[in-house]
Amino acid sequence: MARVPSSVVAAAGLVGGYAVARWTKKRPLGGVVLGAAGLVAGREWHRRGGAPVAAGLGALYVAGFAGSHPLAKKVGAWPAVIGAAGVVAATTWAVADRA
Repeated sequence: MARVPSSVVAAAGLVGGYAVARWTKKRPLGGVVLGAAGLVAGREWHRRGGAPVAAGLGALYVAGFAGSHPLAKKVGAWPAVIGAAGVVAATTWAVADRA
């Protein structure tokens, strides 16, 4: 069975977490999606690169989530979330998935 790249999991966690929070109007439920995807991706990052890679990419994942909030005030919510997910996915692919 083929594995889903951790870059896809991380991006899906950011986009999916926002989508669930917005459409259900229950922010904690979106947080569950965001957290679950982060845990799945984090386990893969740790497996592939150890604690330093997992910590760095985990920090980027959290920064993408946090950074999308002020960015949304300038460009809109969806563009901010998609932009953050793109940065996280591209970096994750370069650091953990490409090899």
